[in-house]
Amino acid sequence: MTNEAKTTQVAVVGAGPGGYAAAFMAADLGLQVTLIDLDPNPGGTCLYRGCIPSKALLHVAKVIADARDAEHYGITFAAPAINIDKLRQSVNAVIGKLTGGLGQLCKARKIQFIQGRANFEDSSTLKITKDSGEAEILRYRYAILAAGSRPAILEKFLLDSPRVLNSTTALRMDNIPDTLLVVGAGYIGLELGSVYATLGTKVTVVEMAPTILPGADPDLVSPLARRIEPLIHKIILNAKVTDMKEAKNGIKVTMEAPGLELRNQVFDKVLICVGRKPNSSGLGLMNTKVTVDDHGFVIVDKQRRTADPNIFAIGDIVGNPMLAHKASHEGRVAAEVIAGRKVVFAPRAIPAVVFTDPEIAWCGLTETQAAREGRAIKVARFPWQASGRAMTLDRPEGMTKLIADPDTDVVLGVGIVGTGAGELISEGVLAIEMGAVASDIHLTIHPHPTLGETIMESAEIIFGSSTHVYRKK
Repeated sequence: MTNEAKTTQVAVVGAGPGGYAAAFMAADLGLQVTLIDLDPNPGGTCLYRGCIPSKALLHVAKVIADARDAEHYGITFAAPAINIDKLRQSVNAVIGKLTGGLGQLCKARKIQFIQGRANFEDSSTLKITKDSGEAEILRYRYAILAAGSRPAILEKFLLDSPRVLNSTTALRMDNIPDTLLVVGAGYIGLELGSVYATLGTKVTVVEMAPTILPGADPDLVSPLARRIEPLIHKIILNAKVTDMKEAKNGIKVTMEAPGLELRNQVFDKVLICVGRKPNSSGLGLMNTKVTVDDHGFVIVDKQRRTADPNIFAIGDIVGNPMLAHKASHEGRVAAEVIAGRKVVFAPRAIPAVVFTDPEIAWCGLTETQAAREGRAIKVARFPWQASGRAMTLDRPEGMTKLIADPDTDVVLGVGIVGTGAGELISEGVLAIEMGAVASDIHLTIHPHPTLGETIMESAEIIFGSSTHVYRKK
């Protein structure tokens, strides 16, 4: 049954970090806003099924790892007793607090929140269907499409089995399997694989590329590869899965790789992490003027306008990088454009963070990209073995590097591997956004002893001198 049509100035479809940021900005600018999502509160995949629960579990893994590492100082703890139910409850409590808080912010801003599935009837009308089957019509002046993405699947190995996990189901932590195969050594596969391995699972990782984290600079990946070598049972590179079948005691997987002895192996569970796909289907976009590319991404301009003048799109659904912070900035830009402001989405640097242990973070131009483009660069690396703070933490495996223009010393990129790299990278992003030169960082006094000093000292190396690193001239 369809009720009488409602109206709104701005309809936001999807309440993830991009959608709720857009809705909040639009409301703050005085617009009437309706926010639509399948979940009972804003948060989207990031809060309910992605960033937040995974980082909570990664923190648990780090606590266990830190306790083990304390043996270096002569402090020994008993083996951890893991209450999986309490662990799951604590993660759910974090999710509940954050999403509930966003719900309260909706009410404070007088945003109408509708739980249901939205479908475009035309360029100014949405049909919203609720779980009960009841539907309502919403007419809007502008819409912001923020429907996000979903885990990609290996179609030919699609098994309807609770033993086959994706990045969403793996976070539910129904149990801790004895053995786990992770298909894909990207950031999601390595993060979740590390969690399960730390909790006691015998984890095997298989990757088609010749290295883990394909696409990242090799010198940033190397310290992580060394650190996880004793944690992960086996990492199989240059490999591919050719078959998966349900077996009596698990999932039987057939793999091909150079020198691989056991082509057929059985695992308690298999976690497939081979990327994500945009949620552009099933929205009724064919009833609008919105266009999508061959990969299903919605095509937008720098103001996040689609080919339909009434509809904007932001976040994962418009393309890479599929990152929550990128979506949030796009959402605010779209809201400001609708409100009449002259703004565009044109960042110089979007930070990327891999929340493994150690963390890897980078922004701006990478060495890999510069080599691919044949671009001349100047690179300075500061090893954390020379950092007093890193040594006190017993984490000297890290490294900070700065990439600069060889003629002007303008900072083009920053890469960091080490504990807390995700917290440190923002200084690099700010430097690139402000067009800083290496001397701006070099002359900025950083507190001692901190890991942040490594950014300052990498800038000093650009000029051939660093207090804690000697380079013979």
